[in-house]
Amino acid sequence: MALALEDSRGRRIGASPLFERREDLPGSRVQRVPLDDGRHLLFLRLARPPGASGPTGQDKLEADARAASGPHRLPRERRDPFVDGPPPNDARDPVRREPRPEAEQMRLRMLERLEQQRREDAANGSWLPAWVPRPSGEALAVLLAALFMAVAVGAYPVVRRLTRRLESLKSGVEQFGAGDLSFRVQDNGKDEVAALATSFNLAAERIEALLRSQKSLLANASHELRSPLARLKMAFSMLDDASPAQRARLGQEINTNIVELDALVEEVLLASRLEGGAQSLRLEPVDLLAIAAESAALGDAELEIEDGIARLPLNGDDRLLRRALRNLLENARRYGGPVVELKVRRAGQDRVELQVCDRGPGVPEPMRERIFEAFFRLPGHAEVSGGVGLGLSLVKQIATAHQGAVRCDAREGGGSCFVMTLPLSQA
Repeated sequence: MALALEDSRGRRIGASPLFERREDLPGSRVQRVPLDDGRHLLFLRLARPPGASGPTGQDKLEADARAASGPHRLPRERRDPFVDGPPPNDARDPVRREPRPEAEQMRLRMLERLEQQRREDAANGSWLPAWVPRPSGEALAVLLAALFMAVAVGAYPVVRRLTRRLESLKSGVEQFGAGDLSFRVQDNGKDEVAALATSFNLAAERIEALLRSQKSLLANASHELRSPLARLKMAFSMLDDASPAQRARLGQEINTNIVELDALVEEVLLASRLEGGAQSLRLEPVDLLAIAAESAALGDAELEIEDGIARLPLNGDDRLLRRALRNLLENARRYGGPVVELKVRRAGQDRVELQVCDRGPGVPEPMRERIFEAFFRLPGHAEVSGGVGLGLSLVKQIATAHQGAVRCDAREGGGSCFVMTLPLSQA
């Protein structure tokens, strides 16, 4: 069987031995049959002269050789079943011959070669149609390089904008760390870099406020320490030349100044500890009603409890809560006169109010917020009533550490009411 196979580019993939023998014979004619994948199947036919009915050329020699070596057979016209079609019904072959085994093997080899070629083409470029030429390795490398350059050029502006913002954030952090506590970075945008810049600005504000508070506390404490120390220095210098009566008065002055110094140092240390917020508390279940009753008894204040209140459970620091009530009662006694009241009221279902009220001159409205600042005192009160100016500041810090608040309200009929609001524990 004279068959051959060519790929889509016209290159010979394979051919049968009979095709190779007859390809160069005079009068041979090749017929191409296109396949679905772009390849061509070739059939070789030999042209016969007019009137010729027997084998010619090589076929004749082969026929003569078979006639000389085997039984005599009638000559018949050779037909190509792939080209000429099946023989007519009236054609009779005296001797029927079975298909030769080598022809069947050749056909199977051609089919295997065709299937192998299809698999190779699918592995090399199955994404291309059969009629499109497959690119070479150099072309693929150039295409990938061009694609990489295009992606790099398109992504450079975005990457550069991101790195520029990170560089600005890094510069801001370094400037803040060098001591410029008021510096803030730009936090415009909605991406991760903007969120990081916002977090940095919030942290910088808290750090600046904390350091400012510590500096103010240290400066005020240093200023307040000078007065009792100066009085102590003067009292000790006068002891040698003083009379017995003067010595007694100087001794009393020395004791008063020492007590004032001890209270000042204690309150400064407590204020520094409360700067840490809730982390510095020793939380435990306490009964706020019992604390209020004991504080009122020690401070000689009238206790008034709202009807229906039998117990006020609270998670808090017992020592600090007692200190806050003591400071409020002492402040009312010092500036508000002898009549002081402590009222316990509910503020909703989960909060309680402790009100310390007096009948003093009251606090001007513009100063009702400032009196909770450290070392702030109303004009003229420091010289008359004494004190170091940290009592109400400590009350505010204690209330804030317990997730509460404190405020100063004017009292009807004259005087002031200091209201501390605290959250109750859930039952």
